[in-house]
Amino acid sequence: MIDIERLFRESLQASIALKQRVLATRAGEVAKAADLLLSAYKAGHKVIFMGNGGSAADAQHLAAEMEGRFGVERRPLPALALHANASTLTAIANDYGYEHVFSRLLTAHAQPGDVAVALSTSGTSRNILAAAALKESLGVKFIAFTGENGAALAPFADVVIAVPSKDAPRIQECHITLGHILCDFVERSLFRPDGP
Repeated sequence: MIDIERLFRESLQASIALKQRVLATRAGEVAKAADLLLSAYKAGHKVIFMGNGGSAADAQHLAAEMEGRFGVERRPLPALALHANASTLTAIANDYGYEHVFSRLLTAHAQPGDVAVALSTSGTSRNILAAAALKESLGVKFIAFTGENGAALAPFADVVIAVPSKDAPRIQECHITLGHILCDFVERSLFRPDGP
């Protein structure tokens, strides 16, 4: 029988330990991502999120934080999660193949100056790589949240925030924490620059 108290303790300890490694090694990348997001919003552009599975849920969550609010009452910021229209997603997957869903949707929605944010625990999802390869032709900036293997996305990304782990649940926990930090930064910078 599973010992829930042990599982509870070990899971939280693993999550804390990984976040401490991220804290010690990824501040520079997070600062670069923050600057890209803030610059885009100041210039009137939008942020486009994408991911598969649990990362799709995180992408949609972060888009909602921008469109709604994170912690400050303010006007909505333009953001979208590319997978959110199930009819479009399944039509593209059926007609062109699942590896093309994000490249077609990014092409449909991106304008020069926008920021694309990809969440991929593996860092090797073919549909994410296909979208990232369009960065130059679409004139967008590209931020990649990955697990320890961010090498495949690095040639296409302006910033890779590689969480140093192969454990998908722990990586996703870090991704949503980092996403929250970026939402908080953008919101405070735009709407409460002199406040707490």
